[in-house]
Amino acid sequence: MSDQAVTRKPADVSDKSRRILVTGGAGFIGSALVRHLIANRRYEVFNVDKLTYAGNLQSLGSVVAHPRYRFRQADICDAGAMRAVLSEFRPEIVTHLAAETHVDRSIDGPADFIQTNIVGTYTLLSEVLSYWQKLGPAERGTFRFHHISTDEVFGSLGEEGHFSEVTAYDPRSPYSASKASSDHLVRAWHHTFGLPVLLTNCSNNYGPYQFPEKLIPLMIIKCLKGEPLPVYGNGSNIRDWLFVDDHVKALERVFEKGEVGQTYVIGGRAEKKNIDVVQQVCDCMDQIKPRPDGRSYRDQIAFVDDRPGHDQRYAIDPKRLEQDLGWKPEESFETGIAATVRWYLKNEAWWRNCADGSGKRLGLAQSVG
Repeated sequence: MSDQAVTRKPADVSDKSRRILVTGGAGFIGSALVRHLIANRRYEVFNVDKLTYAGNLQSLGSVVAHPRYRFRQADICDAGAMRAVLSEFRPEIVTHLAAETHVDRSIDGPADFIQTNIVGTYTLLSEVLSYWQKLGPAERGTFRFHHISTDEVFGSLGEEGHFSEVTAYDPRSPYSASKASSDHLVRAWHHTFGLPVLLTNCSNNYGPYQFPEKLIPLMIIKCLKGEPLPVYGNGSNIRDWLFVDDHVKALERVFEKGEVGQTYVIGGRAEKKNIDVVQQVCDCMDQIKPRPDGRSYRDQIAFVDDRPGHDQRYAIDPKRLEQDLGWKPEESFETGIAATVRWYLKNEAWWRNCADGSGKRLGLAQSVG
């Protein structure tokens, strides 16, 4: 167990600083949120992460020694560990990002997704509820439990329409089913026990520090290695892309200004076919780091068998978030991709040190019922 805690109040912590517990803060979105919060003097952050394959403390190198940051390696399924952290840190806000997140891995091995995303969320909710019930009236009134989820719980869209906060759930993969289950648990703890919760469902994130198995970093790394760029099916599946730094700014807006009990969907208004995303990565690579032979990286694109239950289209309408809380994405897809490509080119040591940088496409198992 690692705990970079301090035994006395750091000199730069204001009496008005808000204490935020982040679960899964060594993951892609979680580490971006932690870095964002530490850059703002208003927050003290306690990061809890189990450090599974996708949890990487190197993503937090810029904040690891900061007096307003603490880390403890712990599992959200461990009730005693969660109870100890809550009692010790006394958070005013809990942002829950700890989850197994990769659809392909959920196809090949669903059990970890059930355990972490469902049992882990239940365990955390139970401990948070007990903690919250013991707070004084004023503290109970300002406390928030913010559950961060995915648009994949809504299933697949046709050629038209968008997901919104009232879209019916229709999960299609073990991953999305486990996240849908966790969403329902959070809402149940609000309606049954009064726990003040907020939920957000986001579109596909991308940006610096994303684990190499995800589409965009996978394509960048395979470009560099001169390997085929595997695209599922014919590449026509559509996703709505959101730059991770825009996402964490939206999360902050929600847990600071959002209405208790409400859901907010977060999207970048950047619908793209998978093949177009891969081609955009190739074009950026052509400009920033051309192939030695002068050919385009597009020549490395190779179509592979589609994965089971591959949803055709996701798209989000973030109107509530934009109108009620005043958030809008700052990055376009084009500027975000360029920034992401440059980051991976400059940080080869980071992605080479990840647990699995092989880039093998998972989720092709045909034995799924």
